[in-house]
Amino acid sequence: MKNDSFSKESIWGKECTLESNHSYLISSDSGKGKSTLLSYIFGLREDYSGSIDIDRANQKEISIEEWSRLRTNKISYLLQDLRLFGHLSVWDNLTIKNDITHHKTTPQIEEMLESFGLLAKKNQLAGKLSLGQQQRVALIRCLLQPFEFLLLDEPFSNIDDNNIQIAKRLIDQECKSNNAGFILATLGHDYEFQDVNIIYL
Repeated sequence: MKNDSFSKESIWGKECTLESNHSYLISSDSGKGKSTLLSYIFGLREDYSGSIDIDRANQKEISIEEWSRLRTNKISYLLQDLRLFGHLSVWDNLTIKNDITHHKTTPQIEEMLESFGLLAKKNQLAGKLSLGQQQRVALIRCLLQPFEFLLLDEPFSNIDDNNIQIAKRLIDQECKSNNAGFILATLGHDYEFQDVNIIYL
């Protein structure tokens, strides 16, 4: 239920259900498994015991084709290491994804860039941006698809307070637009999100 928190003792080894129309903060100290849990949910790793079910299907039994569909239409992921193409422009990094999903129009993408003060840098190589600027570009990129869950691995770690507020509004807006929720990994910060569940690792 909304605003409920799981036990402060580790959830590892326990049953936990995450519903796509709710949002969650995964809170713990460094090294407790936040990134690992997100990578399990996204299917990047399978080195665990127990089971993870996605849409009632066991994660380890989902086909490559089904993972492609899930990652294009249902689950979007902002990894902690961002994975931008440093040799490509900001604009190319964004449109490579949007050309696949056709989720946003050019003016909509430009509006996102403008909100972060990055529109003037759209033709700059992503690898030449500051880490905070790269993090904002990567956040925009993960919003260029439909999703039921948005996975965010410490998405504000290199962003100043003003841009955190902008990012929060953008995340809330896109989640509402998609009737979706997010799962955000954090080192104990709650960022004053409304109506979230807290999961302690």
